[in-house]
Amino acid sequence: MSSRRDGGTATAELAVVLPVLVLLVAAGMAAVSVVLSQLQCVDAAREAARAAARGEPVGSVRLLAERAGPGGASVDVVANGEQVRVTVSARAGPVGGLLPTFQVTATAVAVREPEPASGR
Repeated sequence: MSSRRDGGTATAELAVVLPVLVLLVAAGMAAVSVVLSQLQCVDAAREAARAAARGEPVGSVRLLAERAGPGGASVDVVANGEQVRVTVSARAGPVGGLLPTFQVTATAVAVREPEPASGR
């Protein structure tokens, strides 16, 4: 007869545990989204810094970084002497807006390539 009294225990435990599991899955998906956005920022900054070091115009460098980075990314290009610094920033987080978003940023620095000699 004790088995009949314990029949609703599993349902009650499931009702308590299920929201926690859903929250853990959502947090895991948010973490993956943030990491992917960070990697996109790193790749975009690196690619743009290389282009700037080759002597590409700043507008082209910005466009290249915006295309390679996550959606809505902001790009900052600074040239100091022989170095070029490109910073790509974006807001990253889960789709739906229930969990907080995070600011991800990546910076890449490249040395300008020497100008070709115009001897010919």
